[in-house]
Amino acid sequence: MKESLIPVYLMPGMAANPSIFKNIDLPKTHFEVYWLEWFIPEKGMSLEDYALAMCSKVTHANPVLLGVSFGGMLVQEMAKHIVCRKVIVVSSVKSKAELPKRMLFAKYTKVHKLLPTGLVNNVELLAKYAFGETATKRVALYEEYLSVRDKRYIDWAIDQIVNWNPIKSPEGLIHIHGDKDPVFPIHYIKKCIPVKNGTHTMIIHRAKWFNERLPAIILE
Repeated sequence: MKESLIPVYLMPGMAANPSIFKNIDLPKTHFEVYWLEWFIPEKGMSLEDYALAMCSKVTHANPVLLGVSFGGMLVQEMAKHIVCRKVIVVSSVKSKAELPKRMLFAKYTKVHKLLPTGLVNNVELLAKYAFGETATKRVALYEEYLSVRDKRYIDWAIDQIVNWNPIKSPEGLIHIHGDKDPVFPIHYIKKCIPVKNGTHTMIIHRAKWFNERLPAIILE
């Protein structure tokens, strides 16, 4: 029976740990869920090299890869190296054209290199970077979710995001996006499944939506 289960690997967004998926509950009769975690990149490591290293943590053939935000970019890179049953991105982008203008501006001016990433232990600042919202009302929540606070990782992640320029998306890629996402506004996004009132953190706050729809999305 176990051999017939569909392996689903979940990759969190920038600076987040896999507990953002704790309320995602796929039927155990059909799916086996695995959480992937960020590791600190080696000096000079490209996103493609990082993706290749992350692929070594995927131990099943023909998996489903689901990535949130920056994790969505990563799983698209991973899909270049392994055959996937399906690649799903949530609150993410599929091309440079879907990045908001402020991120394209950062790429050409290098202004992102001036960001005070040394303050990553300030959870409110980190929430602004990672989730596009202030953590004032939910500091304890973000303390739990945003645990990857190494400055080298944050600098690397921001640089990879603003400079990401994939040639093409994985075949059959599915994109799920909230219509209230402040990080990657939906008016830049092409061909997605929209989530009404979904924000950049909807994988946490709208878990019910995903639990009701992900099984069919994976199996279709």
